[in-house]
Amino acid sequence: MTRVAVLDSDKCRPKRCGKQCHRFCPMVRSHVEAIRFEDAKPLIVEALCSGCGICVKKCPFNAISIVNLPDELEKECSHRFGPNTFKLYRLPTPSPGTVLGLLGKNGIGKTTTLKILSGEIKPNLGNYENPPSWSDLIRYFRGSVLQDYFQRMSEGKLKVVHKPQYVDKIAKAVSGRVGELLGKVDERGVLENVAEKLGLKTIWDRPLEALSGGELQRVTVAAAICREADVYLFDEPSSYLDVKQRLEVARAIRSLKSEGKIVVVAEHDLAIIDYLSDQICIFYGDAGVYGIVSHVHGVRTGINIYLQGYIPDENIRFRKEAIIFHEKPPTISFGAGETLLKWGKVEKTYEGFKLVAQPGEIRKGEIIGILGPNGIGKTTFVKILAGLEKTDDEREFKELTVSYKPQYISAEYEGTVQELLTSIAKEDFTSGWYKAEILQPLGITPLLERNITELSGGELQKVAIAACLSKKAELYLLDEPSAYLDVEERLNMARTIRRVIEARNATAFVVEHDVVAQDFIADRLMVFTGEPGIRGIANPPTSLRDGMNAFLKEMNVTFRRDPVTKRPRVNKEGSKLDKYQKEIGEYYYVRHAAITEED
Repeated sequence: MTRVAVLDSDKCRPKRCGKQCHRFCPMVRSHVEAIRFEDAKPLIVEALCSGCGICVKKCPFNAISIVNLPDELEKECSHRFGPNTFKLYRLPTPSPGTVLGLLGKNGIGKTTTLKILSGEIKPNLGNYENPPSWSDLIRYFRGSVLQDYFQRMSEGKLKVVHKPQYVDKIAKAVSGRVGELLGKVDERGVLENVAEKLGLKTIWDRPLEALSGGELQRVTVAAAICREADVYLFDEPSSYLDVKQRLEVARAIRSLKSEGKIVVVAEHDLAIIDYLSDQICIFYGDAGVYGIVSHVHGVRTGINIYLQGYIPDENIRFRKEAIIFHEKPPTISFGAGETLLKWGKVEKTYEGFKLVAQPGEIRKGEIIGILGPNGIGKTTFVKILAGLEKTDDEREFKELTVSYKPQYISAEYEGTVQELLTSIAKEDFTSGWYKAEILQPLGITPLLERNITELSGGELQKVAIAACLSKKAELYLLDEPSAYLDVEERLNMARTIRRVIEARNATAFVVEHDVVAQDFIADRLMVFTGEPGIRGIANPPTSLRDGMNAFLKEMNVTFRRDPVTKRPRVNKEGSKLDKYQKEIGEYYYVRHAAITEED
């Protein structure tokens, strides 16, 4: 067996733990230096480690992970950053004229893979002390598509464009107006067409720092598509975009394959990666410890394999339970009934934009999903309820205790995750219910000793959700809680919100663009319509079925269900099923037996 030992240096606190990993190691007690200290941090020598796991259990900060893997896999190691760090096995094999989707949990190696394919990281085949030369790499990958790929890269003949994951950091590094910046990178002469498709004309004269997350995402995707390259890499291109924008971005990215370009996309929105990709590579393993890249599968087969957690051609089960989707809308919570809040007509006017919210009411124990295009007033409505914005008639909703998770999260808190959550949850933090219903499902427990400022985007998002749910309130407001979360984390997030709301008999508004997550969370829906950036109309809460149909009709998009996993799949525009569902007005839930799946 090959042993992979990983130390999370951010969690490791040798001055506070008494070096228990070293004290209790059986090999060290036998005078074999399996663990030694360098620069005050422990170094686990994998070749000498017996794999007993005692140090893993003794570490009070959960900083050590030790995993046993088959010896055969060691020959397929593609990269390791250093001693006791993350290990990546295999690499995907992209093909010209094909869109390859990368699907897997966060921290499993997707971004590392894209950085390798972009040339930002040179793969070292696990030998971080004496990295192989380009000729050694090319020899290692001989007989595969990657041989020619790295050959061209080593000669400087492969031009790669890489759209990074965190687009909000771009505005801090680049300044200027949208039109000017895109004009400078339009090497393919397609800017007019791309700008029209992605709806960039309305923000053409705005500076980058004034853009919202969704606007910045579309500008970044447009910039990547306009560049002339052989390879196009996109890391989570749908974050902060609404459903229609996600489909437009997907179509724009797919247009690259007609020119024989290599296109690779890492994405967590199942409906979009299904619509976007021709092939799928699944990433599995232990987040932050090791990641393995599967062989290439067809898009439908690959996504279904990922959901079922079992890869037949490798005989590998990487998840105990399959991810299951609802075939029918979930029923309203049992606690729903007593009215918590009623509001009359609400108006909020800004320069150039006006929001009008129609009268409505919410009941205890239910979750209201908020759907609508970007720039239509969803966040404004939530801020009014949170008391952060006043209506035109200076009305405030003071009668309710409110807990609010904003759309954009900043790591301004000086301290650890545990200190933040303890200050909010107080005595509840030590209760069994809090640990079982909030900390564990959201995956917060391993982060408790980490400083807030050290967290990644996905980790920060989970902590922000936990902080919001930690406060005892009557009304919970969560603005885009699935951003930067992977498929499994989105499902756990949805379950956690639902359980907390039911346990406290409270109410929640959830602004969410992921239709699958919204379907799982919401009891009823508020659909926002109007003209983005100019006027928004907040329709009163309606049933999940009616709301989803009204929203998708506005988007002019229809969904079908996969017969095996019941997951939603976007219908191709103009297909028989698309036309039929539009005729009968069933844009999401198709009840008719005559409807069959189309691929």
